[in-house]
Amino acid sequence: MLSDKVLSIAESATLATAQKARELAQTGVDVISMSLGEPDFAPPELIKEAAIKAIQDNVASYSPVPGYADLRQAISAKFKRDNNLDYNENQIVVSNGAKQSIANMIISLLNDGDEVVLPAPYWVSYFDVIKFAGGKSGVIPTDIDSDFKITPEQLDKAITDKTKLFLFSNPCNPSGTVYTKEELEALAKVFEKYPNVLIASDEIYEYIVFEGEYFSFGSIPSMKDRTITINGLSKAFAVTGWRLGYLAGPTELVQACSKIQSQFTSGANSIAQKAAIAALNAGPESVAYMKEAFLQRRNRLIKEINDRLPGVITNNPNGAFYLFPDMSCYFGKGNIKDSQDLSLYLLQEAHVAITPGEPFGAPNCMRFSYALAEDKIVEAVERIEKAVKKL
Repeated sequence: MLSDKVLSIAESATLATAQKARELAQTGVDVISMSLGEPDFAPPELIKEAAIKAIQDNVASYSPVPGYADLRQAISAKFKRDNNLDYNENQIVVSNGAKQSIANMIISLLNDGDEVVLPAPYWVSYFDVIKFAGGKSGVIPTDIDSDFKITPEQLDKAITDKTKLFLFSNPCNPSGTVYTKEELEALAKVFEKYPNVLIASDEIYEYIVFEGEYFSFGSIPSMKDRTITINGLSKAFAVTGWRLGYLAGPTELVQACSKIQSQFTSGANSIAQKAAIAALNAGPESVAYMKEAFLQRRNRLIKEINDRLPGVITNNPNGAFYLFPDMSCYFGKGNIKDSQDLSLYLLQEAHVAITPGEPFGAPNCMRFSYALAEDKIVEAVERIEKAVKKL
């Protein structure tokens, strides 16, 4: 009965793990969930006040498909202020979350058989949305020893005559890896050899970078007209449920994304859009306290894993709120064949939900979200320690 397209894709692994955790919790089990990328902070007061004002002002009608003009102007100003990116409002489309922005882009660009190059680990939805659109993913593998970063040489070998797009997140979900300015410029030198390849930079975790200044790929002069920049409010401003993302890029592509959106969902939530103006105008300093807390949590999680889980290999990610350790030391013990088995075992035995690495393109690893209180992080690792000792 169902279409081949829908049968060909998988359910989001992060959402599936979270659902299993919720189902177990509903039976009365105390589950610690480290599966979802969702800050545990309340939204900043300035955003809530802007949303309340929009409600009181009766902002309730359909919004323009690409987003309110004043919001797109605020996004344009934010890009200039934070990223040295020069996009006018007609090069920006606002969507129901950055996930929709990415889906709009992929559907707008790909024909059957077109290839998208993905550095692994990659965000789980990239692969399946590409597949749904008829495209193919050319995956560049990395490992924890390289801090999950690709080299220019790897990129050069991965690009073929069918490559249409390179898509990556920076900071990376799931690894927390952050490419430096110099590393991105080295990749740009490779792209200069392939003028028909577009680059999509998913920058949703931009405000959560612990050391050094963030650098946007599209600010490299030779890449300016070929880069699609995706961002949103969910992670930086702790409003994941408000579903507000945006994309900026070449005018022709932005118009295509708007056309797709006009048929699928129409414009994004009107209240969230008005609140977004206040958030973007406030800038990164208004949420710096979240970044400081995430850094403390990262350091504590790394320490707890290193102290309690010998054989597990961690890196020191510079952004986002994820740790992506290599946990293959447990494969082959008991009935554990892979990270999928280990994820299910830890949920059932330790009542801790973490996401397996296979759907991210890194089967030896598992994603821990440390967007939860520090005492819960400590308790989660203590539970995992007890569980794996039984293997």
